[in-house]
Amino acid sequence: MSSADKWNERYRMTPSDVSVPSQVLQQHIYLLPPGGRSLDLAAGMGGNALELAHRGFDSHAWDISQVAMSRLEVKASLSGLTVHCQARDVVASPPEPQSFDLIIVSRFLERTLCPAISNALVPGGLLFYQTFTIDSSEGPGNPAYRLQRNELLHLFPRLQIIYYREEGILARAGSEAMLIARRP
Repeated sequence: MSSADKWNERYRMTPSDVSVPSQVLQQHIYLLPPGGRSLDLAAGMGGNALELAHRGFDSHAWDISQVAMSRLEVKASLSGLTVHCQARDVVASPPEPQSFDLIIVSRFLERTLCPAISNALVPGGLLFYQTFTIDSSEGPGNPAYRLQRNELLHLFPRLQIIYYREEGILARAGSEAMLIARRP
């Protein structure tokens, strides 16, 4: 089964009301620029993309799952929002250099993609990133898709860190690292 097939099957079984913005976005909404072009990368059901469209961004959502992108298009339309959805393997086709004012990544980790994410931000652009750590009791079972302790601090060396949080073994449930950074 291909990766796209796996995720299509998962999203066929996912209730449509699970599209909520990530914690890093919800807690730091005040850091958002007044608008611009945004990308919810590996968007899943698109909670981040919907929130950014609601806030006036030219909102884009990319995910390997055509099912997730189709469902997100319907939800956006029913909400009176525009989200440009694209079924896209982001590893094979990363974002183009200097193409987004804001990129958000939630619960997705592909280390080889980090330089392309940094390059995809315009100068002054922001990255909001949140994903599971090795200490989490939730998330993927494969440790390759979990951050090592403090690893997120080092994945985007060209960006200036604005905010970082990682609870590690102190977390009561799912430990996730969160980062907000700006391209100089």
